[in-house]
Amino acid sequence: MDGLTQIITNVWNEGFLGIGVTEIIVSMLIFVAGALTRAILLGRVLKWLEGLTASTESEVDDVLLEALKKPLGYVPMTIALYLIALYLPLAGVAELFATNLIKALIAFTIFSTLANSVPPIFQAFTSTAVLTKSMTMWLERAARMIIWVIGAGIILDIFGIQIGPLVAGLGLFSVAVALGAQDLFKNLISGILIIGENRFQPGDRIEVPGQLHGMVEDIGFRSTLIRMFDTSPMLVPNKDLSDVKVINHGNMEFRRISWTLNLTYSTTQKQLAKICEAITQYIDASDQFIVNPGQESFARTEELAASSIDVRVLCYTKPIGFTDFSKVKQDLIFEIIKLVRANGSEFAFPSSSIYMENTDPIDPAEYSTDGLAPQKISHDSAPDQGND
Repeated sequence: MDGLTQIITNVWNEGFLGIGVTEIIVSMLIFVAGALTRAILLGRVLKWLEGLTASTESEVDDVLLEALKKPLGYVPMTIALYLIALYLPLAGVAELFATNLIKALIAFTIFSTLANSVPPIFQAFTSTAVLTKSMTMWLERAARMIIWVIGAGIILDIFGIQIGPLVAGLGLFSVAVALGAQDLFKNLISGILIIGENRFQPGDRIEVPGQLHGMVEDIGFRSTLIRMFDTSPMLVPNKDLSDVKVINHGNMEFRRISWTLNLTYSTTQKQLAKICEAITQYIDASDQFIVNPGQESFARTEELAASSIDVRVLCYTKPIGFTDFSKVKQDLIFEIIKLVRANGSEFAFPSSSIYMENTDPIDPAEYSTDGLAPQKISHDSAPDQGND
């Protein structure tokens, strides 16, 4: 029994790689305490902070707190791992590795906090109209990438990996990559030009005549995501949008209605004047239409067409969205129909008149039925005098 007791004691004291079972159990308890502290921090303290930020008028602090939730959760676990490293009897390579691991976790927590703080900061710039939405998205992504690149370099340096030769090697590698990634750089530069020229922003409705028509959802480094009207997404390379004519309906100031009304020729001059005046009064009185400083709205007789008297109706609507715009058009159509018929006129439709001359009856005996086409048989024996 003394030998068995001695073996159990040796196993208990030596444990794993010289670390006793007692130290392992205590380390596990410290780790569990760190996890519980993290849960309390996220569940209680952050809930209290959310209540404080909710009482303020600004939304930046709410977004900032939401972004910092995850990085703040790393703090208790990093402290727990630091206490474990201090408690365990580590030496040599194990101690060096544990120390470097703690440093790396601290660096990761710091840079994770910085990276997650970027969106609220740029959101503040967007709310003050200093930057456009697409410029904010690009600068935000670039800032996050730079932060993580610096953080990765520091973490590699902590573990003794020299980043200087690595960067030099990447420089040579990038030359080879650039030769095969010309389209990538073209799209990147085109995206910068699109944002710099403010051609369109996320949320705008754009149209490339004959090719696409949809809503811009995101302008990426390589391509732009456009949501078509059938809700299907379309990824378009940036270079294809920078070299073509793009109609940005999102920057539309007014939405125009330009119609031609075809009225019958039985409409009198007095009726035409009354119809045009009534339509103009309706447009001016309705709050659905707006005054365009560059072009007045009107309803005027325009042309005497082949089968109708044409009246041009030109106006600009206040609603720009397609659904509201279609309702305004429908109301205008109903009003025009009522006004035209109330003034004794009617709408014309394309028509043609054929006038036939009166001729003498044709004698069937004068025509031959032989062959593919009838031929007239001449009974005139007089010689041709050359007269037409």
